[in-house]
Amino acid sequence: MANYRFILSGGGTGGHIYPAIAIANELKARHKEAEFLFVGAKDRMEMEKVPQAGYRIEGLWISGLQRKLTLKNLMFPLKVISSLMKARKIVSRFKPDIVIGTGGYASGPVLRVAGSRKIPYVLQEQNSFAGITNKLLAKKASKIFVAYDGMEQFFPAEKISKTGNPVRAKLVSSESGKETAADFFGLDPNKTIVLIIGGSLGARKINMLIEEKLSYFEKEGVQLIWQCGKLYYEEYKKYDSASVKVFDFLNRMDLTYAAADIIISRAGAGSVSELCIVGKPVLFIPSPNVAEDHQTKNAQALVDKDAALMISEKELQAEFEERFSALLGSPEEMTKLSANIKLLARPEATRRIADEIEKILSSK
Repeated sequence: MANYRFILSGGGTGGHIYPAIAIANELKARHKEAEFLFVGAKDRMEMEKVPQAGYRIEGLWISGLQRKLTLKNLMFPLKVISSLMKARKIVSRFKPDIVIGTGGYASGPVLRVAGSRKIPYVLQEQNSFAGITNKLLAKKASKIFVAYDGMEQFFPAEKISKTGNPVRAKLVSSESGKETAADFFGLDPNKTIVLIIGGSLGARKINMLIEEKLSYFEKEGVQLIWQCGKLYYEEYKKYDSASVKVFDFLNRMDLTYAAADIIISRAGAGSVSELCIVGKPVLFIPSPNVAEDHQTKNAQALVDKDAALMISEKELQAEFEERFSALLGSPEEMTKLSANIKLLARPEATRRIADEIEKILSSK
């Protein structure tokens, strides 16, 4: 069996990092002697999360362009040159058989270098609206793995493979029950537990909503697992109590999801894919501050199939309590949402991507 060498590159947010780790884990299970190297952006969360998953990572000095004129933008050309130089060294030294890009600025220089050296690379695009890095890299990609229909507007149709998004393997195979999971968090399994996840960095509007509604949740007898995000933890940790558990980041998502009866979440592609597999009632509050409002489109796709609820940020003040109380008071609605969202799950996504990567390797 060939001792393959894989470079995986992507990052900035959990939505880019966890698919890369899931793909690496699947390939590692198939090729025990294979070598893996991740490449990310210095000072971003991948530099912590990838080593936690047991893989080596090297960081590039790279970041995206800001929407307004800033010192960071003036540094951008220098960062690109620096990152391309380092990417050339990494590729020359590691000699990958294939490079896998999962989006984010760090994947640009590495895949660009791979393409210039005729090393095959593949892209994994999580969202319904393709990221700029993946759009720029699409032309030379061997294959592009997507989760949504209609991606021909961004990528060459003949390169697209609709696989769904890879998710953390523990979520697919998790057998944790609510009692064990609630005990892990120090919560009462006989009371309703609501999980709030605003993404790895946090969501200002969702955090403000939860802070404002703490007395409402208490009145309803609801317990909270509140991931407020790294950017906001210092501000909200004071609310940690017997019935409200505040975290900057949650590492044991298998237990987190098992504990939850209802989930309040942003609608990033990675979150949506995981929540379909988890199969719990979900209330989406999409971020409006993303390209082409793609989070609203992600959530709407589930709402149209009676698989989730959605409230826009501008409707929160007027509608949140009424909509949430209606859900809380209707076991029938909760059961229906759970059943319907599970029908949309693609637990085989990671396996299918690994199959396609192996086909490319065998044709080299």
